[in-house]
Amino acid sequence: MTAPDGRPAYGGLDVAELRSLGLDPASVLDFSANISPLGPPPRVHDALRAVDLSRYPDPDCAVLRDALSERLGISPSRVLVGNGSTELIHLVARACLDQRRSGLVFTPTFGEYSAACRAADAPVVEVRARDQTHFQWDMDAALEQVGRVRPGVVFLCNPNNPTGMITPMEQMARLWEAVGEHGLLVVDEAYLAFVEEPWDSTILLRMPNVLLLRSMTKDYALAALRLGYLVGPEPLVRRLRLMQPSWSVNAMAQAAGAAALLDDTYLETARGVVACGKAYLMDALADLGLRPLPSAANFLLVRVGDATALRQRLLRAGVCVRDCTSFGLPEHIRIGVRGPEECRKLVDAMAEATRNG
Repeated sequence: MTAPDGRPAYGGLDVAELRSLGLDPASVLDFSANISPLGPPPRVHDALRAVDLSRYPDPDCAVLRDALSERLGISPSRVLVGNGSTELIHLVARACLDQRRSGLVFTPTFGEYSAACRAADAPVVEVRARDQTHFQWDMDAALEQVGRVRPGVVFLCNPNNPTGMITPMEQMARLWEAVGEHGLLVVDEAYLAFVEEPWDSTILLRMPNVLLLRSMTKDYALAALRLGYLVGPEPLVRRLRLMQPSWSVNAMAQAAGAAALLDDTYLETARGVVACGKAYLMDALADLGLRPLPSAANFLLVRVGDATALRQRLLRAGVCVRDCTSFGLPEHIRIGVRGPEECRKLVDAMAEATRNG
C-alpha cells in the first residue's frame, strides 16, 4: 500500500505527473481526494486574512481546543490538535508500540496506520475484508485474532477508506471488549461528518482505552492547511502532547479551524450535497455497467477492471480519480463526491473512457 518511493500513496493531484502530461492542475477536476465538496466555509477566509504572520502560533492550540471541547462536551485536556490526522496516528504508534507490541489494522484502509506501525518498529497484523463479502469484515474472526495476537493498538477507520463501510455500534463494542486492558482501540472518524445517520461514537469515550480521531481537513475542505484532532483519556492525551513537536499546528490552521466551527449549518449542507451526488453517481455509473459499492461516506469504491489504465485515460481527459492499487485493489477506483455539475462531467468522461478502453 505504498507509492514508488516507499511512502503511503494518497489521493490528490500530483503536479509533476500533470506537468509530464502537459496538463494545468487548475484545469483538472479532482475526484481523488475525499474532502467537503463545498470548499472552506466563507468565514475561514476572513480568519486567515486576520492572522499575524510575524507571531508564533499557540503551541497548545488553546482557542481551537476549547471550541472543540465545548462542542463535544468534554474537558479540553482530553483533546489534542494535530497537523492533520496523520501526525496523530504516528504519535499514537510511537507512544504505544514497539518490537514486542504489534499494531492490528483492519484493511483495506488508509496506508498511514501500517506505516506508523512500521516506523515504530512494530509488527503489523492485518484483518482483511474481501470483495466477495462486499468488504464487510468478519468480526468473529477478527475478535479471535485480536485475542490471539493481543495487539498494542488496533486501528479501525469508520466509515472506512476506501470502501465506505461503517462498523455498527454493537460490533465496535465487541471489538473494544476484545482489545481489553492490554491494548488501545483507535477509531479514525475522518469521514464521520458525511454520514447521514451516524451512531453516537462519543459513548466510546467512557472507555479508558479508546481514542477517536477526526479530520477538519476533510470536514471543512482545509486540505492545504492540514488539521485534525484526537479525543481520548487525559493521561494518554497528555503523553502524546509531550511527544508532539512544538508549534506543530500553524497559526493559519488554528484560525481556520476555530472559524469553521462557528458555521453551524455548513456540515449539514455538505451532507446534503454529498447525498445527492452519491445517489446520482450510483445510478449513472450503474447505467455504464459499473459496480459502485454502497457507501456511508463521501466517496464511492467502483470496480472498473484495470484501475491504473482507466485512471490514465481519465486524467488525459482532465479528470482525476484514485487508483486503488495501493490499497491492494487493482481493479477498483475511488471517487470522491463533488458538486452536481462536476459529477456529470465525471460520468461523461467515464462513459468515454470505458467505451474507448
